[in-house]
Amino acid sequence: MTAEPASMSPSPVLERTALNAALAESFGSREYAASLHESHPHLFSSLCVPVSGAALTSMRDTIHAVESVVATPTWQKAALHNAPDAAWHETPALGVFLGYDFHIVGDEARLIEINTNAGGALLNRVLADAWRRGHPAALLAGREARTPANDDPFVAMFRSEWQRSRGAAPLQRIAIVDSDPRSQFLYPEFLLFQSLFQRYGIAAVIADPGELELRDGRLWRAEEPVDLVYNRLTDFDLSDPRHSALRTAWLNDFVVITPHPRAHALYADKGNLIRLTDAGWLRTAGIEASTIDALQRGIPHTRNVDRAEAEALWSARKQLFFKPVRGYGSKAVYRGDKLTRRVWEEILQGGYVAQDLAPPGECISGQDEHFKYDVRNFVYAGTIQMVCARLYQGQTTNFRTPGGGFAPLCLTAEV
Repeated sequence: MTAEPASMSPSPVLERTALNAALAESFGSREYAASLHESHPHLFSSLCVPVSGAALTSMRDTIHAVESVVATPTWQKAALHNAPDAAWHETPALGVFLGYDFHIVGDEARLIEINTNAGGALLNRVLADAWRRGHPAALLAGREARTPANDDPFVAMFRSEWQRSRGAAPLQRIAIVDSDPRSQFLYPEFLLFQSLFQRYGIAAVIADPGELELRDGRLWRAEEPVDLVYNRLTDFDLSDPRHSALRTAWLNDFVVITPHPRAHALYADKGNLIRLTDAGWLRTAGIEASTIDALQRGIPHTRNVDRAEAEALWSARKQLFFKPVRGYGSKAVYRGDKLTRRVWEEILQGGYVAQDLAPPGECISGQDEHFKYDVRNFVYAGTIQMVCARLYQGQTTNFRTPGGGFAPLCLTAEV
């Protein structure tokens, strides 16, 4: 059965000149802003995705339900039971930029996954600024946490991570860390964060983990001691031998790392979706009935892929989506109706979950181009900081669709 799309009326359009101006101001360079259009032609969509206040409320209710469950000792014990060793290390830091990704159908939002190294928050803030220039009357669906006077909301979040771990000591240097950072698709966002931190008096470097070393009980990059690592690696448990300095620093509290292995185990392991949609387990864990109801409404039922259930899962495959337990970025995910027997046999080897299919929202441009989209909520300490959409065509989000990419949400009615 085909679900009704969230919005099929033509979406508002952003003029490129407004985006160019916002990018040039943020990067401090018209030349770099222009080059970004050439190197990342499908990073930003010109569309704004209409969304209802009810859909925003649906996402908020699900997020609050998940956060309340994850905070319980019972959940943490269960989530860490089979987690990698690095996840057992305790830290006061919560983990910046949790990404709660939803599919919206009408006024209902269904949570399809949670990520702990969600990218795009700062890029989407630039995009929202462009929309406010080009469409001053547009009612964008986005929010940022309140902060002390004269502080930036995102900078305040990193300061909070530092203060949770180090108290009143000054935060002097942040390393933005990823493998071969210049080759990463979202490297432009690393540059934005570097500039943002520096504007607020925090030195910032962009580094490959191989550039980091341990000396005198601290983490260093060349001759610069690092206080906090903004971790963009997809080696979630830091088990790669190339990341040994970072792993040792994490396990010995030589540096504050955010997000970190513990946050990934508690939130982003796809196996967590099984417990979150298991009403019986939740009742046994002492979760309130209203919270269980919110989770049942907000998350598609998810189960482990077990060879013993292979025949039943194959028969139901057209209504399922298959995801690797520790996957990320739409890698090795499969819609059941697209499965071949060869791929199915690989899935049955283990390490996959099957999630009830939750169709993505759809929107349409003025040129009658149809796009699918998902909605990402950036969350810290249980607070939704901002929301954005990712438009695409095909099976999954890809940033390769002409006219697709990041897009803001605009309210169809005042909330």
